Amino acid sequence: MKTYKSEYGVKIFAYVISILTAIICFIPFWLIVIGSFTAESEVIRNGFAFWPKDFSMESYRMVFKVPEKIFRSYGITILITAVGTGLSLFLTTMAAFVLMRKDFKYRNQIAMFFYFPSIFSGGLLPGYLLIVNGLQLKDTLWALILPGLLGAWNIFMMRNFMTDIPDSIMKSAKLDGANDFVIFTRLYLPLSKAGLATIGLFIALGYWNNWANAKLYINSSKLYPLQYLLYQMFSNIQVLKDAAMQSGVAMVDLPAETFRMAMAVVTTGPILLLYPFVQRYFVKGITVGAVKG
Repeated sequence: MKTYKSEYGVKIFAYVISILTAIICFIPFWLIVIGSFTAESEVIRNGFAFWPKDFSMESYRMVFKVPEKIFRSYGITILITAVGTGLSLFLTTMAAFVLMRKDFKYRNQIAMFFYFPSIFSGGLLPGYLLIVNGLQLKDTLWALILPGLLGAWNIFMMRNFMTDIPDSIMKSAKLDGANDFVIFTRLYLPLSKAGLATIGLFIALGYWNNWANAKLYINSSKLYPLQYLLYQMFSNIQVLKDAAMQSGVAMVDLPAETFRMAMAVVTTGPILLLYPFVQRYFVKGITVGAVKG
């Protein structure tokens, strides 16, 4: 096909805008990484720079001061994310499969039970009472997994994605004697890889970054996920700096700002490594789920 000069111009313009947008998005992360390798006194005196003028590893020494705690919290966070994402994907796709079925008479009424609480929430107290008093999950890892298992937005997005799969596949499978569970596991799940990757990334990010549930339900320090452990470490450093300022003692070298930057690098690193594996599915999954009704 013949390509006109105007099309080349549009492509060049799109590439330039994309490159500029990527640079603008990358700059804040680069400043965080460089700030984590900069001395606290330099950050306080001159702010953040694109290259460390006074190189320092003090913030990472503070993060890994007790390495067994960090690695144990890393393991707990990875376990929570893996188990929670796997269970959540399975339950979300099962709910989406049922709500997608045109032969399910009460699918709209059931969908309302998912949709209504996403707009009008009962608040923090009912969920806390359910986890602590009802299910007796206080100070257990299940208290960090169960609250994030199902989300209305994920269910509806997955339902919209499955709606795009031809009905003839289900009809032909039924003619061959397959039951609903076989159709779901052997046909719809393999055909929903793009949707699974997209929803899975959102769910995994939610589990990985969640520290509020640990603050509510976890008392034992051995069960602290990574984010909550680093949050407590940063709070302790901030308390020391505030106490020093009130007493008139200079504690400039104690890393508070750079420690915050190091926390961001430590917590976001694994997610950045995960994204390339799901990136090819991401655009298709988010587009289908957002456009179809």
